[in-house]
Amino acid sequence: MIMIMSALISILRRHARPLRRLAAGETLFRTGARVVSLFEVVEGELHLQRVSAAGACLVLQRAPAGAILAEPSLFADCYHCDAVAALPALVRAAPVAKLRAELAGDVAAMTMLARHFAHEVQAARQRAEILALGRLAARLDAWLMLHAGRLPPRGQWLSLAAELAVTPEALYRELAKRRATRSTPDIAP
Repeated sequence: MIMIMSALISILRRHARPLRRLAAGETLFRTGARVVSLFEVVEGELHLQRVSAAGACLVLQRAPAGAILAEPSLFADCYHCDAVAALPALVRAAPVAKLRAELAGDVAAMTMLARHFAHEVQAARQRAEILALGRLAARLDAWLMLHAGRLPPRGQWLSLAAELAVTPEALYRELAKRRATRSTPDIAP
């Protein structure tokens, strides 16, 4: 996965336009807009999101510095969600037409890209299955099963809470309960 993303970033940079700055909350593109560019996040973080009729925001991708934003749009006519800067950001854009043309002549790169997308589909299915579990304890158990039973470092527990779709406080309470019963081995007392 890292190889194809670095290959894709390399191709993107060869065709890049000038960098663009975004303020936190600024929109890079909207749902339904024609796909003209593919973006690399150079600094900050962008989210791909959809907002429901009731106003709930569903984040489909959290793209930190070094990530390619909405890479499936390489093969789409229109964006399927909004891209919004979660933090002040700097992005690099390249025309998708040039990227598609270069990739079309490289069977190895296209095969690697197909593998990357297959991995992303698997990961999305795992996340969907975890979120389908009702209780936080069940979600955390499933997440741990997929991550060799190890929690991320403490500094990443906020991200874990977001991934499990619970408040940080609820996650901390669950971890404290597990620490008391020692049911999760890598939680420090």
